[in-house]
Parts: sequence; structure tokens; C-alpha cells
Amino acid sequence: MTESVYHPGTAEIAARRKQLAPGIHDAFEGFSRAVFADGALPEKTKQLIAVAAAHVTQCPYCIQGHTRLALRSGNSPEEIMEAIWVAAELRAGGAYAHSTLALHAMQAMHARSPDGGPG
Repeated sequence: MTESVYHPGTAEIAARRKQLAPGIHDAFEGFSRAVFADGALPEKTKQLIAVAAAHVTQCPYCIQGHTRLALRSGNSPEEIMEAIWVAAELRAGGAYAHSTLALHAMQAMHARSPDGGPG
């Protein structure tokens, strides 16, 4: 089976999205232009951030689109891959850091049990 869960983006899909909610669509496009415009951070850096964030959110459309935009903004393949590794570390680090919640829950259960076992 070669069919993907993610349908390809097309001009027709983009037109339909705009047709169904033109004001919101235009506002979103304006917001996007403003976000990625050079400011305190240059567009080149913002596109690296977008590539990393797209990997954390696991949006295939964003991964493909922002990878292309990162290249067009002057980022090298090496810079893009390092940004992806930063995202991977943070994603893994989130699981590591959140283990604090499990450790506290285990400690609380242990403290409530008279014999020290699961309680």
C-alpha cells in the first residue's frame, strides 16, 4: 500500500481553505509573514527554529515546507540537521524531565503504604 495518510497539498486545497474562511485565511497569512520577517532574529534563524519545532510537533507539511524555506534562507543542510538534533534532544529531554512526576507519584504511594509496597 503506497497511499499516505497525509494527502499532498495542492493549489485546489489552498483555494478551498481560503474560500471557506477568507478573512481568517488572510489574517493567518499576514501573521505568518510578520512572524518570519527579519526582526530581532533574522529569517534564516527563524526558519531553523521552524524546522526544529516542526519535528517536535511532527507535522509533515511543516517539516517539508520549512526545510525548503530554511535552505532558501541560506541555511546549510548541516545547520538544518543540527536544528533537528536539538529538537530530538528536547523531545527526549521532555520525557526525562517529566519522569519527576512519576517519581513523585511512586514516592507518594510508597509513603501511604504501611508495608512500603504498592498501596
